[in-house]
Parts: sequence; structure tokens; C-alpha cells
Amino acid sequence: MSNVLGVGIDLVSISEIHNLDERLNGNFVRQTFTDRELKDADSSLDYYQFLAGRFAVKEAVYKAICGNYPEINFDFRNVETIRISNGAPRFNGNENILKILPQIGASDIKISISNQGDLVTAIAELIK
Repeated sequence: MSNVLGVGIDLVSISEIHNLDERLNGNFVRQTFTDRELKDADSSLDYYQFLAGRFAVKEAVYKAICGNYPEINFDFRNVETIRISNGAPRFNGNENILKILPQIGASDIKISISNQGDLVTAIAELIK
């Protein structure tokens, strides 16, 4: 029996995230990412590449949850990606999303991010 309740994947263009944020005078970034994600982005080598990866995670988590549980009220700001000590990304949900997980029988969400050129991809697995 599988321990995976849902899977989501997303592909994001770094330049599209950059252009969208410029068109919205910085509001896209301010309204989409947590303070911690923005702080980490400021210290990264490529600000928009970093944020594109985090946005891909938010989309992938949305797909993993809402693809199987469409009644869930989902807010991207509830999904945060942090860096663990070795630099790998880790899902870090706030209290709102952490309340949802037990309701759908999940204990965690595993994520991975990869990039090539202008594209960033992320995958999220909803774990039983």
C-alpha cells in the first residue's frame, strides 16, 4: 500500500516571475511569499530564480492537495519552503495548512526543486 496520498508538479519560467513582479510593482512577490522566503531570496545568488522555485513548490503543493481534495480552501501564503542545514528545500507549512493535513490523512509534504536555464520545476508528495 502506498504512503503517497497526492502528487503535484509545476514548471515555472524565472523570467515570467520577474516580469510579473515588475508589472505589479513588487506586489506579486510581497503578496505571494513569506517573510522568511523573501529573506532567503535576498541572500541567494539569483533572487528571481530562488523565488520561481518557491512559487513552483506552492503550485505543486496546491496540486497535490486540491487535486484530490478540491473542497480544501487553499492559500499560497500557507506554504513556505525553508532551507535545511545542507541547503536542501523543505516544506514548512503555517498553522492553517498544518490543520488541513490531518483532516485529509496526511502527515507531511515532501518537496524537491530543480532548475535549468530559465525554467524551474518542483514536485510535492502528500505523505500519509
